[in-house]
Amino acid sequence: MRYRKREEVNYWMSYADLMSAMLMIFALLLTLVILDYRELLEEKEKQIEEVVSVKTEIIKALTEAFEESNMSIEIDQQTGAIRFPGSVLFESNSADISPQGKLFLNQFIPQYLGILLQDRFKEEISSVIIEGHTDRNGTYMYNMALSQNRAYSVLSYIYSPEFPNFQQRELSKSYITANGRSFSQPLNDQNGQYDEDRSRRVEFLFRLKDDEAIKAIEKLVTE
Repeated sequence: MRYRKREEVNYWMSYADLMSAMLMIFALLLTLVILDYRELLEEKEKQIEEVVSVKTEIIKALTEAFEESNMSIEIDQQTGAIRFPGSVLFESNSADISPQGKLFLNQFIPQYLGILLQDRFKEEISSVIIEGHTDRNGTYMYNMALSQNRAYSVLSYIYSPEFPNFQQRELSKSYITANGRSFSQPLNDQNGQYDEDRSRRVEFLFRLKDDEAIKAIEKLVTE
């Protein structure tokens, strides 16, 4: 009987030693995982900073290029979107570019694409989008058709024989798209109230190749 009791005690001591060893291994693995995760976060934060830096440089270059021009444009300092009133290019309820609008595009497009597609930035650019926007007058589908037709008219004119040749003409075809947004993205005035005139507009936007990945990373980091 004494022998069996001693054997039982030895068995439980061995089991306790085994559990202690397993806990130590688990703690070590957990430490390694935490260190790897921290390194991953630091790497992704650095990636975010680099992309933000590129976008900031582009916005600064656009602002400097157009701040002293006489063109009626508005540059969003957060996104880099360039907006100008629809009346600059089109008559009311029309998708035909006015003579004044053609002169505006003749001056604007070479400068704009010359900045985005220069050697310094072109490898970072994913796409350039021409967007048409309307006010809330009329139905959603009517305004969708009008905004799409206006965006396409701008795109079509840029690559028409009528448009003056510019350095990035052929290269830009790999980047530019056009679409309409109807009245889905209205703008407000300085008092936060819906602004019908500002909402009727054409926008030029650019996307960076890492934009979508960065949005996903930022979501993970901030959650």
